[in-house]
Amino acid sequence: MTAFNEVKARHLEKLQQFVPIVARVHGGSHPEFHQVHKLFAEIDAKIREAGSEKPNLDKEFKELRQVTGNYSVPEDVCETYEAVYNMLAELDKAYHG
Repeated sequence: MTAFNEVKARHLEKLQQFVPIVARVHGGSHPEFHQVHKLFAEIDAKIREAGSEKPNLDKEFKELRQVTGNYSVPEDVCETYEAVYNMLAELDKAYHG
């Protein structure tokens, strides 16, 4: 739980900023990112709802791994897109760690 809280503290604010931007910029050529955006919104809401407790995010992380091919970064995207996948992967790993 501690690792999850540390990663969450480090990445959540950036993810809240980056995910909508990446969806707007890359959503046309990478429509799967709209699903990533939706799943991140669900994760974010559950984290806020849980407060200091650990939220149940098994379903969302499982879907994210499927949608992203285990967070495989496409060749034709910007560093921000890559950063989003890396932060989500780190959050997922910390959650299950």
